[in-house]
Amino acid sequence: MGSVCHRTATIDGYEIFYREAGHADAPAVVLLHGCPTSSFMFRELIPLLADNYHVIAPDYLGFGYSDAPPVAEFTYTFDALAKLTSGLLDYLGLNRYAIYVQDYGAPIGWRLALQHPERISAVVTQNGNGYEDGFVESFWTPVWAYAADPGPDTEPAVRAALSVEAIQWLYTHGVSDLSLISPDTWNHDYALVSREGNDEIQLALMRDYQNNRPLYPLLQKFLRTSEVPLLAVWGRNDKTFGPAGAHAFARDAKDAEVHLINGGHFLLESHLSVVEGYLRGFLGRVLS
Repeated sequence: MGSVCHRTATIDGYEIFYREAGHADAPAVVLLHGCPTSSFMFRELIPLLADNYHVIAPDYLGFGYSDAPPVAEFTYTFDALAKLTSGLLDYLGLNRYAIYVQDYGAPIGWRLALQHPERISAVVTQNGNGYEDGFVESFWTPVWAYAADPGPDTEPAVRAALSVEAIQWLYTHGVSDLSLISPDTWNHDYALVSREGNDEIQLALMRDYQNNRPLYPLLQKFLRTSEVPLLAVWGRNDKTFGPAGAHAFARDAKDAEVHLINGGHFLLESHLSVVEGYLRGFLGRVLS
């Protein structure tokens, strides 16, 4: 296992935290976290990859240990988070890298790929949608309703997603052996989203999520024309992004490798070794 360094960089005036491991001359892999977590979700995967790869895992603005200016001072959108993430990668001098995206990491990763398609060496998506397929209706209907008409009638349903019970559910649903899931996960995330003003940051991004969907045809064209290697490794029991979202990538990505695993949304917590195996095999083939 490689040592993991914990660093910050000033990007556009904001301190962005990131975890880094591996040799700088090795093929780069950028890990893009989901919601409501941070690069903390990759804490065990990073050292496993560091022997062969230069691994970077940032916290987005408003998440983890990065700065979190209030919504009155910063307009939180996925465009804005992707811009800062791109700025960090420029700061680190990365001009070629694979992306591993999960949940919110997907729309950020898609923007990176569309902005600089020549930089993307491979795509790994773990429960990160790039199609209309896979949105689980029971979870997303309240989100779409809130985005269409934010207010007292629609906000309570999405604000409830910031409760400790809801975050715990994200980690435990679809997992057959709950003893594998550490309580550190949901308690860590809950502590960070419970910081003063962070609820408004999360609500702003929930409102903006609908603006990711128009990017999907552009992403799909990128997959077809670039023929970038793609691995979809997916928790089949995820009740937010269902397995149809994984299979959809095979429509456009050449020779897409799709694996459904008997887990939930945060697959690395319950099936780390399985994901690592698929990931090592895939990256070893396409980045060698």
